[in-house]
Amino acid sequence: MDRLLQGVTIKINDKLFVKDPVSSELGKNIVRVSILMINEMGWENFTFKKLGNEIGSNESSIYRYFENKHKLLLYLTSWYWGWMEYYLVFATNSIAQPKEKLLKAVQIITREVKEDSAFSHINEILLNKIVINEYSKSYLTKEVDAENKEGYFVIYKRMVGRLRDMIIEVNSDYKYPSSLASTILEGALHQHFLKDHFISITDCNDKVTPTEYLTDLVFNTLNQNFNG
Repeated sequence: MDRLLQGVTIKINDKLFVKDPVSSELGKNIVRVSILMINEMGWENFTFKKLGNEIGSNESSIYRYFENKHKLLLYLTSWYWGWMEYYLVFATNSIAQPKEKLLKAVQIITREVKEDSAFSHINEILLNKIVINEYSKSYLTKEVDAENKEGYFVIYKRMVGRLRDMIIEVNSDYKYPSSLASTILEGALHQHFLKDHFISITDCNDKVTPTEYLTDLVFNTLNQNFNG
């Protein structure tokens, strides 16, 4: 899969950045180190001043790439969903049987992420942790409707759409395909979070993965036996 993704560019809404960070080594370094820092200290404690000190650059140089740290978070989470979308498309494109295709999609979206060597400036394992812990902060804002109109969440919504279409292929009579699709994406993040922080209110643990739970939920909901 890594070979297939080599040379692929994850296209992000250009309104999320002032200057494309992949256009320079400084920009890539800003992205790389911000992921490390946000994962380590959390979103609330992360600042451009701290990032500048860490990369040995003026804070003003970071603002030449990102207007503020909210836009940086939107950029990082958009990149994550774009990367996930590429994996989803490559892995399911040759699968003809609808149930098998949906099963593979659920597995990809809900799995524990492993590092992808195709993108050297992105640590996907840490970025996945950031998405689990911080993604809701990108849209639980007063500006969400305006930002949605600007297309800031288009990749995430496109992922939901792809899942919705797969659900319809499995059971065209199911009344709530979009709701189920968005539940898969959000449920995966939520169950991974609960497994790490609130173990008393989830059945996911070291033996039961979010993938197992959500696979059971999806196919029982659709009244399908995905084992044939």
